[in-house]
Amino acid sequence: MKKLLFCMGWLIAFASCQPTTTLVPTEKQAAPQHASRQSNMFYADLAFHHAPVHYQDVDRTGSHGLSGKADYITAVDFDGDLNATNNWNNIAKSNYPGKAVSYYSVVETTTHYFIIYAFFHPRDWTDIFFLYYFDEHENDLEGLLTIVRKDGSTYGKAEGAITVFHTDFYSFKAASSSLTNGREDIDGTITTQNYGGVARFKTAQEAKGHGLKAYSKLKPGGDDYVVYYPSQTTSESPANIYDRNVKYQLVNIFDNGGLWQSRFNTQLFKNAKQFQKSVGRGTANAPWNWDDGNDGGDLGLLAGGMAYYPAELVDQYFNGLGNFSKQYIYNPYLGIE
Repeated sequence: MKKLLFCMGWLIAFASCQPTTTLVPTEKQAAPQHASRQSNMFYADLAFHHAPVHYQDVDRTGSHGLSGKADYITAVDFDGDLNATNNWNNIAKSNYPGKAVSYYSVVETTTHYFIIYAFFHPRDWTDIFFLYYFDEHENDLEGLLTIVRKDGSTYGKAEGAITVFHTDFYSFKAASSSLTNGREDIDGTITTQNYGGVARFKTAQEAKGHGLKAYSKLKPGGDDYVVYYPSQTTSESPANIYDRNVKYQLVNIFDNGGLWQSRFNTQLFKNAKQFQKSVGRGTANAPWNWDDGNDGGDLGLLAGGMAYYPAELVDQYFNGLGNFSKQYIYNPYLGIE
């Protein structure tokens, strides 16, 4: 496990969640006035159409894993509040079963849609007792950016994804896409699974640390894992650690009272971008602070670039993009609405 190796080398797992340089948006890169954005309802349908079938590995060992429950995805406010410092303890309570959600946001240019999906866990944990302080922290949020080309169809064609695995990003291409290596090598082909009449990307998260990759590169170990399927209205909790059919509800990051509007809530975030905590040394980041620690400092590559400047990030990571615009029609992270 990349994260564990890093921890063992220096015993500072907190660095795996804390970028050193943060992107500060300074200008709006709006499209020409004749270009118009889609409706909010369309963006919700778009996010559902491309939402992945998500495999969550589960580890039953160790008291901090709660017999697997600590690996269930859930909402930031699963316990009814936006206080990030009681999540570690509250997820252990039986009245909080871990009802599943995925947070999403959509950014649009004249040629593409860029969709972030983010999965939250109240605990980033380990079963190695002498690493409890160094390799655990309250709250964890990791996810992916899905790249969708406007191809004339209603919801476009998903061409690839960039996933968040602690302090590293991994890039994947769809089997039929023309994407090639850019500044970063492509890490593999992302496979699909049909659900609701749509061939959806298959993603997977490891147990404990919850780094995320394409399923083709990160299959669950053993038979204890949960499979989540997207829904616009339904949030379910797993019946057990072998549940293969659990619905996760899509929740817009820009909802009224949602994550973005709550970024200045000091019970939830510090510096408007990192989750507060009461356990451990690491700190989980909001999507507008996700970062690959060693991919460079150009626009789109600094912490937060996946949210603020996804077109620039994708342009750095891939070649073979064809007709590709970095002119934003809709980008609420930059205030282009």
